[in-house]
Order: sequence, then structure tokens, then C-alpha cells
Amino acid sequence: MMADTQIKQHILEHILPQCFNAAVKAGAAIMKIYKNQDDYDISLKSDMTPITVADRVAHNTIKEHLGTTRIPVLSEEGREMLYDERRNWELFLLVDPLDGTKEFIKGNNEFTVNIALLYNNECVASVLYVPYHCKMYVAVKEYGAFLIRDIIPQESPTYESEQISKLMERLPLESARHEGFRVALSRSHQTPETHQRVEQMRQLHPDLEIIEQGSSYKFCLLAEGYVDYYIRTTNTYEWDTAAGELILAEAGGSTLSYPDGESLAYNKADLKNPWFEARSHNCKD
Repeated sequence: MMADTQIKQHILEHILPQCFNAAVKAGAAIMKIYKNQDDYDISLKSDMTPITVADRVAHNTIKEHLGTTRIPVLSEEGREMLYDERRNWELFLLVDPLDGTKEFIKGNNEFTVNIALLYNNECVASVLYVPYHCKMYVAVKEYGAFLIRDIIPQESPTYESEQISKLMERLPLESARHEGFRVALSRSHQTPETHQRVEQMRQLHPDLEIIEQGSSYKFCLLAEGYVDYYIRTTNTYEWDTAAGELILAEAGGSTLSYPDGESLAYNKADLKNPWFEARSHNCKD
């Protein structure tokens, strides 16, 4: 449970708009580079995953914009943060400045900006921005999850709490209702275990349809109700899931480790997630 109403109000009125604007600003920086493929400056990180200049610019943009909040930031593209340094943080921001770098490089538009606010290592608010599609997803614990459309990437956004509230559409969406059973899979990260789980689900749902999708946008499609189920059996990190998990949870869905069905933990000594499966509000199997 969130500590009290006062904290929730402070998040809604002050911290959420700051995160919202930081994501829009980062989205503008990313889209500027996205249009100029020669400027990507691709290299490999120590875990052999790609990083581009867009990842770095988005990180710096968010860090600079959120610096005024004085809340510590743990970011995928930040320096290696020792566990002893962060283990006692009461409040911090967990950020993936550009989630879906592989999709960004491939030019398929499936990348996001993820910003999650954690209180006592539990996500209590998040924004997840899909700059190419101009869609922003927001959630606050015990308040709900929402979609805001037509949020165009811009370098100096000035969205305020009241304006954001007026634009919100509550998730899940009535328009996302569909026949059949839709399973989201990562476009770039599938394993034999992924396919084995899909076949198990196909026994329960012979009409199963696979939707391949990059980045944490999959959580948003689950929250909308457009997709029913998502299985991930390769490496992810806490910044890959925190923002999307809260949006899905506040839309009535769930994310649990696979196959043991435990809640995902945050601010661990090792920031890697276990394998997990996520379900929309109407997926009960």
C-alpha cells in the first residue's frame, strides 16, 4: 500500500508531471536521431547488448530534467551504481531512457521511454512514452492506469497536472476488445522455452494468435486489453519492467515470475529480473 494520501497527492501534482515532461523531452531527442540513421554511433555494452547515441542523449535529457526533483535516479545508461549506495533509498526513479534499442536500430518504430518512481522499493507511479506513436501511458498506484494520445515529442514540454488529467483515457480500453487469444512475444528475444510455453497456452486456446512486438510497449498493449498474455524467457533488467508492470497492474492485469509465480522485486543487489509472464485483466488461465 502507498504510505498515505499526502504522498499520492504530491506524486499526482508534482512528480508525475515532471516525469511526463522528461519522457516527452527524451522522446524528442530520440526522434531527432532516429531520422538520421548515419548518426546512431552503435557500440556494444559489457553484456553485449547494443547502445546508441540516442540512448546516451535520452539518459542525459532525463537526468537533467529530473535533477530539480532531487530524487536519485537509477538508469540503464547511468554509471554502475553500487548496491551499498542505493540499498537504503526510500524514494528513487528507475529509468530506461530508450527501451528497445534493437528495434530503434532496425527502424521499426517499437521503442519507448520508461520512468518509474519507487517508494520503499515498490513502484508507485510511472510514465511510459511511445514517441513514434505519440502515446503516453501513466499510472499511479491505487489511482489507475491511463492512456493519453497525441503527445507529440517536443524539446520544451510544459504539461501540468490538471492538463494531463483532462487528457486521460482509463485503461483497459473498450475499443481493444477482441475475439480469440492474443500472445505478445518479443520481436528480438525468443528461446525454445518461449515457444514451449506458447504451445502450452495453445492447448488451452486453440485460436491463439501471436503478436510480435518490441520493447515495453507490450505491457501497454496488455493494459489496453489489445493483447492477453506475454511470456519472457530471456534476460531483462528492473528498468525494463517497473514502469510497464505498474501500468498493467493498475489496468487489472498482473506480472509474475515464470514458472514459480512470484512478484518481481526491485532494487535488488542484482538488477536482473527472473523470467516472467504478464496477463491482461481478462486473462485468467
